Amino acid sequence: MSNRAQSRTLTYIDALREGMREELLRDNDVFMLGEDIGTYGGAFRATAGFLQEFGRPRILDTPLSETAILGAAVGAAMMGLRPVAEMQFADFIVNGFNMLVNFAAKVHYRWGPSVPMVVRLPTGGGTRGGPFHATNAEAWFTRVPGLKVVCPATVRDAKGLIKAAIRDDNPVLYFEHKYLYRRLKDNIPEDEEILTPLGQARIARAGEDVTVVTYGSMVHHAEDVAETLAEQDGIDAEILDLRSLTPLDEQAIFDSAKKTNRVVVLHEDTKTGGFGGEIAARIAEFCFEHLDAPIKRVASLDTPVPHAPQLEDAFMPMPDDIAAAVRATVAY
Repeated sequence: MSNRAQSRTLTYIDALREGMREELLRDNDVFMLGEDIGTYGGAFRATAGFLQEFGRPRILDTPLSETAILGAAVGAAMMGLRPVAEMQFADFIVNGFNMLVNFAAKVHYRWGPSVPMVVRLPTGGGTRGGPFHATNAEAWFTRVPGLKVVCPATVRDAKGLIKAAIRDDNPVLYFEHKYLYRRLKDNIPEDEEILTPLGQARIARAGEDVTVVTYGSMVHHAEDVAETLAEQDGIDAEILDLRSLTPLDEQAIFDSAKKTNRVVVLHEDTKTGGFGGEIAARIAEFCFEHLDAPIKRVASLDTPVPHAPQLEDAFMPMPDDIAAAVRATVAY
């Protein structure tokens, strides 16, 4: 009989759902709340079947009020529970902004209690959601001390990061990319405990000529472009998947920058105020003498997300944009 571990194919959203279910089974203090997450199973069906399996009050349908959802989550976390709150779209979190940045992020600093809560945020474009359903909001929160921000790019990390986030004693914002939900698939072992440590980047592709620092769905665009450039130009690009933005794995970024001596920072968010500016600033501050070319940023245009398909494609970083940036950096 073979000892080989059994695996099965999961989509990104399957892995997220499985991770949440395992934590609900493991810890009775874990519960979930959000708009339509129970009876309907969530806007994207991420919590489908949970109400039938775990019942109320562990799976709570809430009113259409992000402020109420996040306020209830903060209070429950302060009382020792581990809430997982869903925003139907990341854009809508602005309605509960105060509860996050002035309460969840500061309670421990002000009074001492931990706030072990997770906020799930379906994010990003590519699904023709338009300006109110496709915002990349991660940079709003990376500057807030007390909040952690994670952006899983793979099926494995979709599961590993949600489990690690739920177990963390701090408020964690979990940005899950809608475009990856059912498009991305991978083989995941059945019996392996998957936990992805927060604050630990991953080398998605090793290379020698240039580093592309990225996260979320752009990891896959970068990998595809890297293969094309290797075949067409002989450029050997390294792809660094950050996975966590706060805490940030600075050492992994610096090690890769010093190895390749050239860096392209890539993200789907708009360029101005995007997290790529922070990454570029830190590389310039601590790795300047190792760089053989200016740091180049590739990001979306500084406009709201367009709804028309051809305009959205022009708005977001496309493979040709990434390839041009990498070629220019290597040729500098």
